[in-house]
Amino acid sequence: MDFLTMELLLENILIYSFAAILCIAFVLIYLRKKNRDSKIVDEKIRRAKEDGLHEPVSLHPVIDANRCIQTGACVKACPERDIIGIRNGKAVIINASRCIGHGACFHACPTEAISLHIGTEQRGVDLPHINQNFETNIPGIYIAGELGGMGLIKNAVEQGRQAVENIAKSIGKQHNAEYDLIIVGAGPAGISGALTAKKHDLKFLILEQDTLGGTVFTFPRSKIVMTSPMDLPLFGKIKLYQTSKSELLNLWQTVIRKNNIAIIENSKVESIVPIDNTFTVTTARGDKYSASRILLSIGRRGTPRKLNVPGEMQEKVAYRLLDPENIAGKHIVIVGGGDSAVESALMLSDQNKVTISYRSEAFSRIKPLNSSAVNEAAASGRLEILFNTNLTSIDPDTVTIENLKTGEKSTIPNHLVYIFAGGELPSQFLEKTGIRITRKFGEAILKH
Repeated sequence: MDFLTMELLLENILIYSFAAILCIAFVLIYLRKKNRDSKIVDEKIRRAKEDGLHEPVSLHPVIDANRCIQTGACVKACPERDIIGIRNGKAVIINASRCIGHGACFHACPTEAISLHIGTEQRGVDLPHINQNFETNIPGIYIAGELGGMGLIKNAVEQGRQAVENIAKSIGKQHNAEYDLIIVGAGPAGISGALTAKKHDLKFLILEQDTLGGTVFTFPRSKIVMTSPMDLPLFGKIKLYQTSKSELLNLWQTVIRKNNIAIIENSKVESIVPIDNTFTVTTARGDKYSASRILLSIGRRGTPRKLNVPGEMQEKVAYRLLDPENIAGKHIVIVGGGDSAVESALMLSDQNKVTISYRSEAFSRIKPLNSSAVNEAAASGRLEILFNTNLTSIDPDTVTIENLKTGEKSTIPNHLVYIFAGGELPSQFLEKTGIRITRKFGEAILKH
């Protein structure tokens, strides 16, 4: 081997050695960062379990580890933050109970490794039976929105659109009913369904037991009700963020007026009876209508869940907060630990003495921003939080609250009580209609 060959060999060895060392260094740096990030996610999961936030309470993502390739797209897509993290090269759930069903992670995943489920193996959720076309076990009756498990406005709007697209395909040209479609409920799914029906030139009618907006109408005026864009039929993409109840209702009124869509308000549906391949709909006022198809877009919280404690029927007890700015100088007790309860407490705390009574040890179902705000308000003395407590009686000028751990009862001054214990599924109405209700234990609602 001559000198030149030896020099070339040494040069190649040095070049390949340097390249190998550089590659090893990059791999080590990557593995170290991956290990550090995994430990951070592990710590977040540990804290979530301690705070009772790790287990899902409603719609939530389930990740197929065999399909996940760690793109991180799901983490970036989630607007709620820290619902999903990356641990050991795979996506994992961190704060499952904070998930409110945006579905952004489902659509963002390039390998289709995510599906959206309702309930868990231990905790079931009662839902009416519907198929992939949103049709119930009663042919011709469809369900979309919160009643079917999709409470988020964006998702309810999309379900309302899809349901009526399916209805438009299924309606025959000849039927004896007065209407092609009757929509029950003028909330997000109902409005979207009505616009889709208008697009397909269906003859339809909207019946609403309260007023335009459905459940959204019952929220406080300044409540933020929508945090992500949505696509509204006959209107297009609505790019609104941090949208208040008033802004959203104004938008819907504009859309309804622009498309000449009439809503019969204060018209609660009492019964839906199938007759000769059509349906007769009867309202509480005695009005009767007939239709070939029915879309139920009513909320799950149409009937507020009550505590069934002495004094609950008094006028000072309410289940919704409409005008917090008009309430001042009162001793107020708020029962509940969800976003509605916490947001109401925060809105009332500037001008009133507010106490939150919640039966659990911590808030486990609230958004991160609400969690930070309520903890800050409690730390500053703006409001008082009584965990592990139940309201046991309501008197004209006081309320009695029991500590669930010690059994000790205390009586505090009180002018107003707001109960945010959720709503009851309208089971009696659904069962009378013939719609089956099943308890879902971790069943996939949306999957690829």
